[in-house]
Amino acid sequence: MPSLPIDKGRPGPALLAHVIVSKYCDHLPLHRQSGIYAREGVTIDRSVMAGCVGPLAALLEPLARRVARHVRAGSAVHADDTTVPVLDPGSDRTKIGRLRTAVRDERTYGSTAPPATFYLYSPDHASEHAHALLKGCRGHLHADGYIGFGGLYDVDPKTGAPAPLREVAC
Repeated sequence: MPSLPIDKGRPGPALLAHVIVSKYCDHLPLHRQSGIYAREGVTIDRSVMAGCVGPLAALLEPLARRVARHVRAGSAVHADDTTVPVLDPGSDRTKIGRLRTAVRDERTYGSTAPPATFYLYSPDHASEHAHALLKGCRGHLHADGYIGFGGLYDVDPKTGAPAPLREVAC
């Protein structure tokens, strides 16, 4: 039997890829996916899929770090965030989280660097999350007027080092 992505797991790579793409790209929660599979005569409990998401995230973490490093190395980065509903266990409601996005796409400037995007989730709108998203970036930042980006445009008051990013209006 070929090796499987999750140690001691039964789902193969195609099913795991489908579950993850459906969850994160198509915004299909696991309980809806379970219902879709059930209509097709395939029983996959939501808890089984949930048990696969964490190990897959760990498996893909090195790739995610590499993509983030590539995006942050660009001379021009675009950043924004959007609200996302997040299940709030025990309250029968959702709460608001934020999906922060950084994009590198220098093709219009003649660069051959491949475009890329990475995301970080944050539970609130605090500026520390915007700073974490752009940690290590140098160059120009295309962003909206979110005040949380402010410290990234400032000269270091202790050392006098230049600001890491230059603000470019969106």
